[in-house]
Amino acid sequence: MPQYLTVGHLLRQLQELDPNLPVRLAVNPDFPFAHFVGAEVVVRDGKAYIADDGQEDYLPVGARDALTWV
Repeated sequence: MPQYLTVGHLLRQLQELDPNLPVRLAVNPDFPFAHFVGAEVVVRDGKAYIADDGQEDYLPVGARDALTWV
């Protein structure tokens, strides 16, 4: 995933998924946790910001493997 991810890139990746599928942020490969995604999107200084909404649990091993966080 490029560090310059745009709204368009994100929309293209999400459009084929089940709209009822829960979303989590995978954070920090050295200390892998799953975080809830905040409900608001804030646009400032030409960028869209989505806050995390707290930590859920350790990132599942299958997700770590898919992200190549071994």
